[in-house]
Amino acid sequence: MSGWSRTLFARVVLILLVWLIAAQGLAYWVVMQERSLAVGSMMIDYAAKDIAGAVALLERLPAGERPAWLPKLDRANYRYSLAPTPSTATPDTAFTRAVLAALRAALEPMHDVVMRGNDAGPQVGLQLQDGTPLTIALAPPRMRVSVWLPLALLVQLAILLAFAWFAVRLATRPLARLAAAADAFGSRGSAAPLPENGPTEVAHTAAAFNAMQRRIVEQMSERLRILGAVSHDLQTPITRMRLRVELLDAGSVRERLLSDLHAMQSLVEEGLAYAHSAHAVEEGERAVDLHALLDSISCDYADAGSQVRLNPSVGATVVTRPNALRRIVVNLVDNALKFGGDVEIELRAGPGRPPTIAVLDRGPGIPEAELESVFEPFHRLESSRNRDTGGTGLGLAIARNLAHSIGAGISLSNRSSGGLEALITLPPAEAS
Repeated sequence: MSGWSRTLFARVVLILLVWLIAAQGLAYWVVMQERSLAVGSMMIDYAAKDIAGAVALLERLPAGERPAWLPKLDRANYRYSLAPTPSTATPDTAFTRAVLAALRAALEPMHDVVMRGNDAGPQVGLQLQDGTPLTIALAPPRMRVSVWLPLALLVQLAILLAFAWFAVRLATRPLARLAAAADAFGSRGSAAPLPENGPTEVAHTAAAFNAMQRRIVEQMSERLRILGAVSHDLQTPITRMRLRVELLDAGSVRERLLSDLHAMQSLVEEGLAYAHSAHAVEEGERAVDLHALLDSISCDYADAGSQVRLNPSVGATVVTRPNALRRIVVNLVDNALKFGGDVEIELRAGPGRPPTIAVLDRGPGIPEAELESVFEPFHRLESSRNRDTGGTGLGLAIARNLAHSIGAGISLSNRSSGGLEALITLPPAEAS
């Protein structure tokens, strides 16, 4: 199914359209059946009287003049001929039975009426008073439909479809607003409250969503305050412990203790950064030159002695939150440096495609089954991440949180030539 036909609006409209067409077709069929029965009944009564009159006229005419009068007596549904009726079987249908009964009631006992049938249709046979055979070839009544009837039905169907389209759109519009608000809340951490009006069910749903949004925002803010307080309270004892450990004599125990304290400090800082990443929407958006941003990042790493280079690329300008985007790229580059060594940054942009930033390394890569789970907080790969690397398992989780906050996508894939590719797909809207 296409994307349009997957929507609730499209499916309901299609269901109503099929129902309307079926209802129109059924109504048309019923009307035509009733009309056919009425016309058939009227035609049989009229035909019986008309044939009886024609037989009486033919009997009063001289035998030589009868053939000239036959065309004048013919009708659209029956024709006369002065010929014997073929000896074929008697047709047995509701139409032929009704015609035979009506003709016998009009002509007998003066004339013996028989009914015969062939490929051309039913035929009525009798003999005039002088013994001349007379055959009347019958045809079922033909229904004629006015030329304006199909047009009227199409206009009626179009009017009904227009009202159905308007009704379905009116009914599904609150769902679209709810979906847009949910997407905005998921990517930006907050969204404008939905209007709590309209039908009772819609108003209740909007009120429930607004209440849920307020509770989630309050809980997230409370979590940030708790993590900030814990981080602040932990830094003081960690600092005191480091000072005391540094007073110890040099040795393996002192170095291990300092390493553990450094790991604790990193974990506290990364935990606080992860909490802040969910609130990156507080930063304002502005136009950003992606090439200049990536060039400054690569130069900072080069100044620090790291093997990070920016591959030649075309420039691109987007409207985004620059600090959040910088943190995403830095986290991906740090991750690549830990496990891949040599790192390349590429900016891929062009007409008709959203700008993307690729961070490439030449490390061992990640098992395919783990490419998604590594974005979970505190997730580690035993084959590559250990305490010696200093990883906390939060770098990629922070990057994904920040990517969601700016409406970007982030994914990992193994390179065919070896190593890992981290891809940031930015929103397609560019700055004017």
